[in-house]
Amino acid sequence: MAINTTSHTDLVKNTVAGTGLRHIAVIMDGNRRWARLKNLSSVFGHREGVKSLKKTIEAADKFGIKYLTVYAFSTENWGRKREEVEFLMKLLKETIQNELKELHEKNVKIKIIGDSEPLSRDLKEVLTGAENQTAENSGLNLQIAINYGARNEITNAVRRIYEDIKKDIINNKEEITDSLISSYLYTAGIPDPDLLIRTGGEQRLSNYLLWQTAYTEIYVTETFWPDFDEIALEKAIQVFAARSRRYGKD
Repeated sequence: MAINTTSHTDLVKNTVAGTGLRHIAVIMDGNRRWARLKNLSSVFGHREGVKSLKKTIEAADKFGIKYLTVYAFSTENWGRKREEVEFLMKLLKETIQNELKELHEKNVKIKIIGDSEPLSRDLKEVLTGAENQTAENSGLNLQIAINYGARNEITNAVRRIYEDIKKDIINNKEEITDSLISSYLYTAGIPDPDLLIRTGGEQRLSNYLLWQTAYTEIYVTETFWPDFDEIALEKAIQVFAARSRRYGKD
């Protein structure tokens, strides 16, 4: 009698491979609501959110996901209270510094997407250092969206295309295709997300990857981000596997 030695992880990896799931994008929502339910300050929610991010990165790598893009700080988040914004900037810096060594050892390649101009010099140095140190890694591609807004991204892309038209790098309007526009986005060279996960129950895109998610499957869970883990990620993958992607053709 043959014994099935296929592990549960292998089964999930087979599901990922069988569905062609390469890229998962995540809107990590619900840190503050999670904290309020526990009568805690938002600081605790954000710190627990970092722990969930680490679990999700490990699980995505374990399941054979090639690209993971997470929404860490939006262009709209500057409108929050000054104390919270300062804490989030500090937390971003500390998280990269504390986790970089382990991520590098696990062959994770880090890329920062977003407009870095308003960020502090020391934070930019940490982010650039993380990108440079992991540039040659060939494992999970981790994109961290910091000061990211899709409308801002598209606007900047149009401006850069305009400048290249003036420089005669682009010579006629027929050259302006979907592929060309994609090459001017922060995510140039990265495949569009197959699956977008939003935690916290809200059903909106919140100015996140608007161009890239044209045919992305969307999965919304009521689970707040601090409670998201490997099991929650696996559930999202199984929901994705049960869907039929038709790209408007059927």
